[in-house]
Order: sequence, then C-alpha cells, then structure tokens
Amino acid sequence: MMKDFILPDIGEGIIECEIVEWLVKEGDHIVEDQAVADVMTDKALVQIPAMYSGVVQKLYYEKGDIAKVHEPLFSMNVDGEASSQQVETPVEAASVSQPAEAAPATNDAVVDFILPDIGEGIVECELVEWLVEEGQVIEEDQAVADVMTDKALVQIPAKYSGKVVKLYYAKGDIAKVHTPLFSIARSDLAAGEVAAPVATAEAPKAEPTKSAATGGDNAIKSSGKALASPAVRRVAREMNIDLSQVVGSGKKGRVLKEDLLNFNNAASSQPVASAPAKTEQAVSAPAATISKEDKTVPIRGIQAAMARQMQDSVSTIPHFTVSDEIEMDALIAARKMLKPEFEKLGVKLSFMPFIIKALSLAMTQFPVINSRVNDDCSELTYLGAHNIGMAIDSKLGLLVPNIKNVESLSLFEVAKRAQELVELGREGRLASTDLKGGSVSISNIGTLGGTTATPVINKPEVAIVALGKMQKLPRFDENDQVKAVNIMHISWSGDHRVIDGATMVRFSNLWKSYLENPLKMLTELR
Repeated sequence: MMKDFILPDIGEGIIECEIVEWLVKEGDHIVEDQAVADVMTDKALVQIPAMYSGVVQKLYYEKGDIAKVHEPLFSMNVDGEASSQQVETPVEAASVSQPAEAAPATNDAVVDFILPDIGEGIVECELVEWLVEEGQVIEEDQAVADVMTDKALVQIPAKYSGKVVKLYYAKGDIAKVHTPLFSIARSDLAAGEVAAPVATAEAPKAEPTKSAATGGDNAIKSSGKALASPAVRRVAREMNIDLSQVVGSGKKGRVLKEDLLNFNNAASSQPVASAPAKTEQAVSAPAATISKEDKTVPIRGIQAAMARQMQDSVSTIPHFTVSDEIEMDALIAARKMLKPEFEKLGVKLSFMPFIIKALSLAMTQFPVINSRVNDDCSELTYLGAHNIGMAIDSKLGLLVPNIKNVESLSLFEVAKRAQELVELGREGRLASTDLKGGSVSISNIGTLGGTTATPVINKPEVAIVALGKMQKLPRFDENDQVKAVNIMHISWSGDHRVIDGATMVRFSNLWKSYLENPLKMLTELR
C-alpha cells in the first residue's frame, strides 16, 4: 500500500527544517528505522529514520528545500500491504466532482492538491490568477497559480505531474490553507501511464519553441511556468534571475542550479565579448537590473540560530578587547619536529592543538576564564571541564564545536579530536553535543587573511580569542638588532561583568608564554 511518510516532531517548537541530504533515492528498498534523510533545524542536524519497511516511490523535496513538520516527506509502498492503485484510486476519484472525464482518458489516480502553508500565520489567500486550466497536463514543480496573502504575492508550484481535472476556485475567490485547491490525475500513479502523459507532455514544449522564434533564443518565455524545483527557484530569487529567461538543461527543460550559474556568468561576461551593438544592448539591460534591484532572502537554519545568538550576546554582555602579538618561531620548530610522528599515526598536526592545550593550561591558573554568570549577575559558576571550542566554516554555515575535557587530554589526543571535528563539520554531521557546553572559543580569522578583530563572545561563555594570520615582520632583538620574526596577532574579547582588564592581560600573557616557549608546557602537563 502506498503511504506518505509524515515528517514527525524533531524538537520542541520546531515547525520546519531544511533538507541537508537524502540518504535514500526513489526506488530504494528501505527497512524500518533506516536513516532516510539529514535535516537541519535552527538548533541541530537531525537524522530522520523510516517508520516502515518498503520501497521509496517519491521524494517530495530536493536538497536545500524547506520541509514542514507534520507534512509528507516522501511516499513509499509499504511491504506486505495491498497495491496503492487498487486501494487509493476509487477513494480519491469519489471525492472529485468529475471523475468520469479523467479515468477513461488516462486511468490515472485522481487526487486533490492541498494548498500548503504559504507563510507563518497565513490561513487563507485570494486566487489572483490560474496559470493552468482544466485538462492541461502539468509537470512537477510547475507554477499553477498566483495567490495573494495579506503579506505578499505567492506562486504555488505543483507537487505532482499529471492532468488537471478540476479547478475548485475561480479568479478572485478566497482559498483556505490546507484545503483542496484543484484535483489532478497523477501520472506517477497510473496503471498505463505511457501513452497519454507522453503525448500530451509535448504541449508545454510548444510555447518555448514559439517564444524562441520571436525572441531570438531558446529561453522559456512563459513567465512563471519554467520547470524548476523550489530550491532552484529560491536560488533564482537570490540571484535576481527571471527563470523564464533561463534555458533548462534538465529533463523536459527543467532548470537546474547549474543553468542559473551559467546564465549568470554569461550575463556578466557578454558585454565584454565582440558582438553586434544591438546584442550587447540587449544583454546589458538585464545585467543593470540585476545589479540595482533589492532582494530579500530568508534567514534559516544555523544562520538564523547564529544571528539570534550573536544579537543576544552583544545586547547582554559588556565586551572589552585586549590585543597582543605572539612570536611563533619556537612553535614552528616544535611543530616541524613532531609533525612526522603524528602523520605516522594518521593525524595532521597544525598549530591549533598547541594553542588549545596552552589555553587549557592557562585556564587552570585563571579559573574565571572558565566560568558562567547568571542573567542578573548574582551568581558565578566555575566549570570543572575545559571544553574549548573552535570555529569551523562548514557547509551548513559557521559552527563552533568544542573539544571536551582538554585538561585531561594529551597533545596527540587534542590534535586527533580537532581533526575529527573539522571533518564532521565540513560534512555537516556534527552532533548537537559537540556544539554545547563550551568553555572558551577560538576564531581563526587568520586562515582567511585576517589580522585583528573584535570577536563576539559565544554566550554563555565569558571569553573568546581571534587568531590573526602569521606574518614575517621586523622586530628588535635583545641587542637592538633588527631581525625577521614570525608574528601572529591575537585579539581577546572578555565579559567585563566578571573579567577585568588586568586579569585578561595576565591570562593572555601566561598563554602567550606557553606558545612562545613550548617546552614550558612540559613542566605543567599531567
């Protein structure tokens, strides 16, 4: 029996999530509790398990799309149950006012298209324009209607391919969210879906051909009817590209993300090429429009969580900054000596493990750096574990996982765990526990060429350090002779409610001494 897999609750207060990765594909046989998708909420990366065993029929979202909790995520044929076509078709057809017209023509399963959520708090909308008509064959993700809410004009895309049977509203009517908008004979559920759908599917292609003759290119000119997934449409909006101007390279002319990039590159490079003046003028007009138009994009997932976190930190924590420079020559020599030994054990040794371990040693003598203050500043909690975080520029955005219990780890163990966290972060597979319970954070702006910064504290922590790029600069030695020294600038931000400037400088000086003389760390390692 065909069933829709309903996206379950994935966290308190979570109503939507972003599809990060599908772990299955259409046609796969899956078993109960098998992981089917990785999704990202504004709090964590979550893996969705299957509730039944069976064959995946249709994935309703693409990578990057936003899925709603308590709505279908994909459809599947459940093992050991009756065929969905035998069970669903009579029931669905009975709910449609004109089933007799659709069934003889295609023998497709007729279903209602339910108007989805179109905005937070939106319960109804006005039907501004139908972009399809009864009897028309439509494709998945094709725009079917323009509707107006009390906030914006929204275009509704089709969830399935098939033939439109009945439009339930006339232009100007008020449609309710989560109620049927129109009925469709789904081609993907047909018993004999080859002849009729393929024959009628040529109709949408006729319009691009006609417009190509008049417009001088192969772009799809039917505004709003370009075939593209929601994720591609979102990218097009962000790039201010009219999808009707893009030639799709996908199946049946579907516009892919690569097509948008190629279109954008062509638009930016076209004025430079040798071409007739008339052509240059035609191309330059959209380019000027693209550069001048405002655009609004949603803030979601990790980016949204980070935005709220930073706003809370800046508005509630009185920051102050201490800057200094560290001579790195001795540390460079120590790393060069140990690097081959670490590589034999499968670990790449960078400067970060030294920096993290030195921080832990300095925190032992300055426990206020590893503390928490409550909101009304009436209590200060000293933490036992040194959980030192490092910012990672992952594919999901900026993440700050932390290495737990650094005070009890060797330099090799710190390096190994740091390497693991970086790899997990780049793959988007960090656990929520990796992102919680940090003591102090490190922001390595030097990897991108930065020198100094005023880092924002990662609340509820009370300190953060930014590491600048390493530079070879002239400095005076003890004999007042100029010499070349490898210098790294560092910038500390502290919570002035619990850390004063003198304490921060003393702490930074101790940490600096470990890095400028790595052998000094040996005297305090346990």
